[in-house]
Amino acid sequence: MLVSEGERLVIMDETAIRRALIRIAHEIVEKNKGIEDCIIVGIRTRGVYLANRVAARISEIEGTKVTVRELDITKYRDDRSEIADVMVELANMPGDTELDSKLVKNKKVILFDDVLYTGRTIRAAMDAIMDLGRPQNVQLAVLVDRGHRELPIRPDFIGKNVPTSKQEEIQVQFTEIDSIDQVTIIH
Repeated sequence: MLVSEGERLVIMDETAIRRALIRIAHEIVEKNKGIEDCIIVGIRTRGVYLANRVAARISEIEGTKVTVRELDITKYRDDRSEIADVMVELANMPGDTELDSKLVKNKKVILFDDVLYTGRTIRAAMDAIMDLGRPQNVQLAVLVDRGHRELPIRPDFIGKNVPTSKQEEIQVQFTEIDSIDQVTIIH
């Protein structure tokens, strides 16, 4: 659904996001032949919300809960000079959310982020995961793939491919922190 709002173009509304996440949940179950030995990891901040939403769908499909954890990649970023520059806003997160080495070893780690662009965030997340232990494999799920990769990183599960120019920006908003579910391109 494309709706223009001045300099913003809405490319996914609440319904489109919900449908994309339902499809991703089914694809994850199919690719992994269930969810045994799977752990879902959301990259702070918006990747955490995606991970939780997809995990809820997978639980409905499979009739069992899947482990969900969050990953803070701040110290692994190559574009931050100071950790204090990064403000992490987490609302309504359950108590035991941190990722640890016991959960990673020999597991299928399904990593979630909202937008895939250059690949640097995903590289930082993979470095953080490998520092915790050796997973069986790492799979990548993103809501939006906008292209312009600087690293050879490719998602396994994609909500929507959105070709963009480098001058454009993709903004993802979720009700958990923004009071609305939508994805927009800002020109």
